[in-house]
Amino acid sequence: LKRGFDLLDAHYGVKIDLDTVPKEEPVIYDMICRADTVGVFQIESRAQMTMLPRLKPRTFYDLVIEVAIVRPGPIQGDMVHPYLRRRDGLEPEIYPAPAPEHGDKDELRNILAKTKGVPLFQEQAMRIAMEAAKFTDGEVNELRKAMATFRRRGTIGLLEEKMVSQMVARGYDPQFAARCFNQIKGFGEYGFPESHAASFAHLVYVSAWLKCHHPAAFAAALLNSQPMGFYAPAQIVRDAREHGVETREADVNCSDWDATLEERVGEQGGLALRLGLRQIDGLQEAEARKLMAARALLPFTSLADLQARAGLRLDTIERLSAADAMRSIGLDRRQALWEAKGLSRSGPLPLFAWGEAREVGPEPAVALPLMPLSEHVVSDYQTLRLSLKAHPMSFLRADLAAERILACADLALCRDGARVAVAGVILVRQRPGSAKGVVFMTIEDETGIANAVIWAKTLERFRRVVMAARLILIRGRIQRHGDIIHVVSERLEDRSDWLARLCEDAGAAMPVPIAHADEVLRPEPGSARGAHERHPGVPRTGNPSLTQTPPPSPARHPRYTRVLPRSRDFH
Repeated sequence: LKRGFDLLDAHYGVKIDLDTVPKEEPVIYDMICRADTVGVFQIESRAQMTMLPRLKPRTFYDLVIEVAIVRPGPIQGDMVHPYLRRRDGLEPEIYPAPAPEHGDKDELRNILAKTKGVPLFQEQAMRIAMEAAKFTDGEVNELRKAMATFRRRGTIGLLEEKMVSQMVARGYDPQFAARCFNQIKGFGEYGFPESHAASFAHLVYVSAWLKCHHPAAFAAALLNSQPMGFYAPAQIVRDAREHGVETREADVNCSDWDATLEERVGEQGGLALRLGLRQIDGLQEAEARKLMAARALLPFTSLADLQARAGLRLDTIERLSAADAMRSIGLDRRQALWEAKGLSRSGPLPLFAWGEAREVGPEPAVALPLMPLSEHVVSDYQTLRLSLKAHPMSFLRADLAAERILACADLALCRDGARVAVAGVILVRQRPGSAKGVVFMTIEDETGIANAVIWAKTLERFRRVVMAARLILIRGRIQRHGDIIHVVSERLEDRSDWLARLCEDAGAAMPVPIAHADEVLRPEPGSARGAHERHPGVPRTGNPSLTQTPPPSPARHPRYTRVLPRSRDFH
């Protein structure tokens, strides 16, 4: 948030902080209710994004409840569904009272009215013990300690008997008293104090305000704060572009170390997001700073100029070239990598520095074949962890459609219970401790994202696929609740091999040379020698189906071994 505020100050002259952000704007709550919250503090997880359209927060205190309710404590204590039913008017708010001779009939209403009769905060649990069971200060303190450590100490049972018996003695129904304590016991699985939830809710609102009104600054601030949050840079950039933010490539003449904002020329105006050099995998900040200092005097005009004035190591220039960051000097990725091979690996010789003599002669001009777009995208993901050119899944779409594998966006058109197949790159795997072994998976293709639920029994069958795949094919059925859609998984397939199709042209055009000394009679399947042998089950002619097991891929350059960065996994 501080980085975002600094960008607003620098580009708009707007000085704003946590205390001066405009309060209670309806447009902010509209965005939150749509679960348009990628990157928003605390409410960007799939559990929170699923809850938002159901709870429909319209006020700040609704955000306080939203932050607190999606926690193991309320979930384990069976507080979530009763609260939602009462909020929607499907269930009456009930406040049991003690016998008339034992106190105020509204003692529970005074504690629970703000949360519709359901205890959602730790303070409420403490007050129930004090008011309804008449615990002493010492007993309440013991309850607080037991709630935090009952799994290890086992003292919660002693307090349960005392609290239930004292509530019953004061006239409360035994079943209600037992249910009350079970809800309190749920907080031992981790619940929020109200003050903590309120502090978090304030940060939720402020970050949502920044995303809603200044999406370019919001995205830049997130990128400059990585690694953090649920989503990788590729998803942050994608979300920014979906919100109308023009995003520009990292470039040696335009990019700073951090992502920055640039003026947009023309009628549209506004600010564009320029990716920072920090996005380039393996690039050292010290090298980037040298580049920025040399560029301040004059833009670079060639790789030789870049090397001479910035004093960059050759491996740094090669990293910049591989990341396609030389476009401003007229070189695409392939041409830049070629020209980088012609640079000297050392500076001018000391005795002849006056002539800045190069150790090698001038390279003849070579017209290289254009790199296919799919190969550009693969290289982008390998060097930048994202691509502004296309999504990897877009190159597979025709084959996927032929196999009746839906795009993520198509799931919105499916009815509840429909059986579907959907494929995508895995973004996030979650296995919350309170979910009894269930894994929640988010996948992405060129049309959007989809959310899958993998029950514990399904996980047992497909554990290796779930935990190891980069690109996955999910077969299952649709589960809808209003606009909330999940795919309940029944069968999962690791289809990471499909990503190799994006590089096959390069592999075929540049086969790995084999020396005669490497000749073997029976080559291993998948080796360079065995690459041209027919794979069992695949005909000699014709193209195998996309969903068939593919033949071994020919040996490729090592850069093709990692097409996509790993997903972000949470337990």
